[in-house]
Amino acid sequence: MATESTDTSPLVKIRSLLPGLARAEQRVAKVVLDNPATVAHRSITEVAEAAGTSETTVTRFCKAIGVGGYPELRIALAADTARTAARTDRDLGGDIGPGDDLRQVVGKVAFADARAVEETAEQLDVDTLEAVVEAVAGAGRVDVYGFGASAFVAFDLQQKLHRIGRTCFAWNDTHIALTSAAVLSGADVAVGISHTGSTAETVEALRVAKQHGATTVALTNFPRSPITEVADHVLTTAARETTFRSGAMASRIAQLTIIDCLFIGVAQRHVDSAKTALEATYDAVAGHRLGSRPDGRRRREAGK
Repeated sequence: MATESTDTSPLVKIRSLLPGLARAEQRVAKVVLDNPATVAHRSITEVAEAAGTSETTVTRFCKAIGVGGYPELRIALAADTARTAARTDRDLGGDIGPGDDLRQVVGKVAFADARAVEETAEQLDVDTLEAVVEAVAGAGRVDVYGFGASAFVAFDLQQKLHRIGRTCFAWNDTHIALTSAAVLSGADVAVGISHTGSTAETVEALRVAKQHGATTVALTNFPRSPITEVADHVLTTAARETTFRSGAMASRIAQLTIIDCLFIGVAQRHVDSAKTALEATYDAVAGHRLGSRPDGRRRREAGK
């Protein structure tokens, strides 16, 4: 069973659960997300009025995101606001505006990407990650499905696992993904990567893999999205998208963070063979690099 970190930001949870909330509850969520510091000092009546709904709906919203009630939400928001203020004295968390100069764009992009990594790590269920590491480390073969921006992440996982001698294939073509999933077995693992968790091609491929007995893993930003219904294990990211950043930017940084953790966990399970494989693959391409090594030493000639 998944366990939640007590350090997880309530805003991270709200953003991840937002698509599955009722319409009136989504209005409450927007009020909270737009100004959490203010909500932390508002009464439930004031929040209900700002969201154009009732106090009962605000209470339902609190229960839907797992904080129990409105007093608990206020405490969680106040604590989160204090943590955020301690991290930075500049408000770089806002949207990127058309009038922002390039220095502001750089600051906001860097801040958003750094927060995506931090918040993903804070809310990551390590027990679930451990189960996925064990499954991948013991798998006869790993299939990875990713389409659009998620395809880059899928191929990154394939490349990493191949470099330590694990059999892994990444697919971003629907027909090939489905035919590959259809020949998996109980000894294999299938990983579906989708920021929204609702990419039809990814969900379909993971469903076929599950039907043929493979252990299935979903990597998504939304724990109640369709892909989680066909996954044995769900790993979640915590990326927030802003203008000019839809899908392909902060979400990819967050996904790659989890991929790196998964890869290192698998490598630790096969430390000797992984080290040998990494050295062999490094030497295999050494002749295609010019000049000295990154550590400043001259590259050795083949056979020496």
